[in-house]
Amino acid sequence: MTPLPTAPHPTAPPTQDADRAPDADRAFVRHAMRLPLLTPDEEVQLARRWREAQDQAALHKLVTPHLRLVISTAIRFRHYGLAVSDLIQEGNLGLMQAAARFEPAREVRFATYAAWWIRAAIQDFVLRNWSIVRTGTTAAHKSLFFNLRRLRARIEAGGQDRLTPQGRRELARQLKVSEADVLHMEGRLGAGDRSLNVTLSEDSDSEWQDLLVDDGPDPEAIIMQQRDGRLKRRWLGRALADLPERERRVLQARFFADQVITLDRIGAHMGISKERVRQLEAQALTRLRRRLGDIPDLQREVAAQT
Repeated sequence: MTPLPTAPHPTAPPTQDADRAPDADRAFVRHAMRLPLLTPDEEVQLARRWREAQDQAALHKLVTPHLRLVISTAIRFRHYGLAVSDLIQEGNLGLMQAAARFEPAREVRFATYAAWWIRAAIQDFVLRNWSIVRTGTTAAHKSLFFNLRRLRARIEAGGQDRLTPQGRRELARQLKVSEADVLHMEGRLGAGDRSLNVTLSEDSDSEWQDLLVDDGPDPEAIIMQQRDGRLKRRWLGRALADLPERERRVLQARFFADQVITLDRIGAHMGISKERVRQLEAQALTRLRRRLGDIPDLQREVAAQT
């Protein structure tokens, strides 16, 4: 596996002095949002130069156009009360992790691959730096932390300004936490909404909120998602074709048929026991995970079926 990159900060030119990186962050954000995207061929060539020859210039050319992905992901976590610039910095670390692990031969666009690493790095940073999470680290509290806004919006669809006691009880029930936890988290999350009302720098009139982009799908993103979806299906098809015949038949019946077929029915059709079908399914999923390698999105799709 390629070692972690030691290239300069991705928002700075390759010759940028590391001590000036914070200034470069503010100065380069708008420029980065306007950088042209790489073509698939350019992406592959740059990734190979970095992976095979540790070409620092190629690494910089590969990651810099994807800073817009870091920025847009960081902004989606703006409600947690942390500085957007810090979120972007952590997202950059995730971007560099993606560059270190990316394998161009797998026919997956770098943006698709990097998105998981960027999001994971930012989410981990939020978890490590919010006091409410540091004092409540159970899975239930983490679920409350990251899902409160979505669930609260659903409950408040009737037009209330804030959660009612009944809504708070329902939220606590869904997430298996106390009503006091919900109330406390609600106040903490609400307090973080002001974080975008600060300027990009001391000598700038522009605010971080000026960088907000429309969350609706844009045509280019739709096209890329469709293309990447076709590539994922093709790659998954190849992985399935490599399975032993009985394991492949079990997975096709369990996960790829129009209607899910029970273990009993599969066993009866194949002349084996229900427990043997379960074993074949587990073996097949293990082989698939190994075959899929370290492409996080594909791994998660398979893992979600277990």
